[in-house]
Amino acid sequence: MKLDARLQLFVTLVAVFMVCLVVGDIIGGKLTSFHLFGREWIFSVGQIAFPVTFILTDILNEFYGRKVVRRVTFLAFFMVGLTFAIIHIASALPWAPFTREPGWTGVNPSQFEVVFTQASDIQIASMFAFLIGNLIDITVFFFLKKATGNRFLWLRATGSTAVSQLIDTIVISGIIWYGVHFQMKWPIIVVEPKVTFAQYVTIVMTSYLIKLVAAIGVTPIIYGLHELIERKFGLHPAPADVASADIEGGDGQSGSK
Repeated sequence: MKLDARLQLFVTLVAVFMVCLVVGDIIGGKLTSFHLFGREWIFSVGQIAFPVTFILTDILNEFYGRKVVRRVTFLAFFMVGLTFAIIHIASALPWAPFTREPGWTGVNPSQFEVVFTQASDIQIASMFAFLIGNLIDITVFFFLKKATGNRFLWLRATGSTAVSQLIDTIVISGIIWYGVHFQMKWPIIVVEPKVTFAQYVTIVMTSYLIKLVAAIGVTPIIYGLHELIERKFGLHPAPADVASADIEGGDGQSGSK
């Protein structure tokens, strides 16, 4: 198979998307903060990587169609699941005895557990929040594109992210901070709040505001990539009625509806 420039572009976009999603989930257990407007803003460092996934979701949707980006979304979801499965299998394997000795300067069991498995709840919550949020993003993007044609890229890019990330933030914050747990017996869903409802609302609004600012901030990048892809690779946005455009351009000639 010849890996031409257009196929290389698609593979590169998907690869960057996957890396940012997986890395964002792995590092998501670390919280950072900054002071602005007289208050402290707390957020996960995983949000450093996630704006890239916003950009690439919209670019893939724009040029390859909603069916393609849905496949990429499900593939990304399962790749994150595979990553965590490998991590937990590695964690379950016994440690070499010398790694527990006081003189050992490499990674020890407690360090490994803290870095890779202590934030499992956050990582699992992030997986499902991503899946729900991205499917909503794809749907809203398609709706806005169908309503406006190929005009107002900023509207469908920012609008779809604004809606999807609100749902994403509500879901992941609910699972992590409001103590939503799933079990195999009745009741299926158990709620054990770790914070008050008022605190939960504050966390949701703070996280969402950061994501919304990021979504608005990356709009010029989306326009830049859009222009680059059209000029350098000769690709054109897929028409709204084409669900799956081929890698040669989104002109609708070989796409499926």
